[in-house]
Amino acid sequence: MATGRNHRPATRSRGIPEATVARLPLYLRALTALSERSVPTVSSEELAAAAGVNSAKLRKDFSYLGSYGTRGVGYDVEYLVYQISRELGLTQDWPVVIVGIGNLGAALANYGGFASRGFRVAALIDADPAMAGKPVAGMPVQHADELEKIISDNGVSIGVIATPAGAAQQVCERLVAAGVTSILNFAPTVLSVPDGVDVRKVDLSIELQILAFHEQRKAGEEADAEAASRKGPDGDMPAVMPA
Repeated sequence: MATGRNHRPATRSRGIPEATVARLPLYLRALTALSERSVPTVSSEELAAAAGVNSAKLRKDFSYLGSYGTRGVGYDVEYLVYQISRELGLTQDWPVVIVGIGNLGAALANYGGFASRGFRVAALIDADPAMAGKPVAGMPVQHADELEKIISDNGVSIGVIATPAGAAQQVCERLVAAGVTSILNFAPTVLSVPDGVDVRKVDLSIELQILAFHEQRKAGEEADAEAASRKGPDGDMPAVMPA
């Protein structure tokens, strides 16, 4: 199996829009579930519903892959799994390092979904000398002093940052200088990177704040609806009869 360092995904060179790329993992997750149930084919409507998108958008996305399905039959599940996996670069091995082995980093290290999706955790790295050598998810934590050597020895091109915000930029710069060209950032800060380096940010607090906004809006709409239902036909509140 090829390693990730020398083989980059072909999505950009094929002209696939970023929005489509962002939806491909959703399709792959739904298709993998179908494959595990030995479902041979799936319609665009069924797959779109499972992925949470509309069927027209799905068909447009798949046209970028050169996959148009068969009228009256649908899409071949196994072939679509292969097509999407190939476009996402998941038919090859991607060694990954996780930097920052606190609670979040340890949880990521223990996540079993990496290996099944083409990602191999090559090393766990932390700046705390007390963490060095401690086993996490069956792997010994290595000290941050070894970061550059670890990346070189393992051919790593993807780094995961799970450090506190104050340390994230320095870690990012060391990763990039050592040859990492893609970073998944869990630290609550914005990273500055040079051209040619891709960063994906995951901020759980921001996602919760967005959900809080929607909850507040729904509560306001319910209050408005309740107030409207109490008004009389002329728009005034009904008179209160004396006791």
